[in-house]
Amino acid sequence: MFHLRKVIAPVFVSLVLITACGSEKALPSEQGSGSTEKASTNTTTPTKTIRLITHGSFAVSDDIFVQFEEQTGIRVEVLMSGDAGTMVAESILTAGNPIGDVIFGIDNTFMQRAIKANILEQYESPQLEAVLDEFKIDELHYLTPIDFGDVCVNYWIDTFLSNQPTKLSDLTQPRYASELVVQNPETSSPGLAFLLATIAGTPDWEQYWKDLRDNGVAVTSGWEDAYYGEFKAGGGDRSMVVSYASSPPAEVLYADPPTDQAPTAVLLDSCYRQIEFAGILAGTKHREEAESLIDFMLSPRFQNDVPLNMFVFPVIEGAVLPQEFIDHAQVAESPLVVDPAEIESNRDAWTDRWVEIVLG
Repeated sequence: MFHLRKVIAPVFVSLVLITACGSEKALPSEQGSGSTEKASTNTTTPTKTIRLITHGSFAVSDDIFVQFEEQTGIRVEVLMSGDAGTMVAESILTAGNPIGDVIFGIDNTFMQRAIKANILEQYESPQLEAVLDEFKIDELHYLTPIDFGDVCVNYWIDTFLSNQPTKLSDLTQPRYASELVVQNPETSSPGLAFLLATIAGTPDWEQYWKDLRDNGVAVTSGWEDAYYGEFKAGGGDRSMVVSYASSPPAEVLYADPPTDQAPTAVLLDSCYRQIEFAGILAGTKHREEAESLIDFMLSPRFQNDVPLNMFVFPVIEGAVLPQEFIDHAQVAESPLVVDPAEIESNRDAWTDRWVEIVLG
């Protein structure tokens, strides 16, 4: 959920236009009234078109924005970028004259950079009342929390039936030699999150990475190369990988042949909490419509759609989790975190030092 630091990628690589399909189905009134008060309902001809800039992992059900258009008369175009870092960098390049109106997918590792760059307008959604307090970390309301997920070490259960890891410090022990694959924090969002987990969760993170290096840790540029390349899920020979706490339910959902038992488990002591936000891009010509979209993203209809499409968790109280998440996903009770301002001040130094230790 994935950035190339110091490299500005080409302008947004794909454009997906999502339009209404003539359905007369309307959103239930229980899903919140914020958006319906801001734009007149028009089920035939949209009154406005707005653009949502997001990362390449964004996914929703086919009818989500169809229903939003039917309710509000607002059509949504989705412009997909690569990852959170690339998305923020491109938005900084177009500051004041944005390509889109709303941005989604800035996480707590990049939020301070986006706020400092003045690419966002403040907006306090009335739907924030439904959001759990732990996710309201931007008191100035430049960014609105939409979902969260935990980046954690996943392990192949059958490999460790008698010696499952229980602590972050376990990964440096000889019995786990050459079992772990991680992602480069300069090129990968989960890779950066795991680096931050070690900074927050170990007494000396530099020594910890020296120990991991000496214990045969493998490094890939991104999540896919790690999970479906080096890790056993993709036929590799390593039994531990940096992934997400929501990866086990995905293993069940997409299993072939079908199964009701996940082959992977999560090392909860290693989990770093990622929160994804939406914000209104400064200079938008559709401020009112942008507010309506953010309100909608906090509605039960959108929040309940998030888990099985993006494999992250909703942030509103009372959201309904799918059975696969209830049966197979875990949420860390005490996730590791680093203050966003501290991340922004030290990111380059931390990743440069990581490269020296692990790849140098």
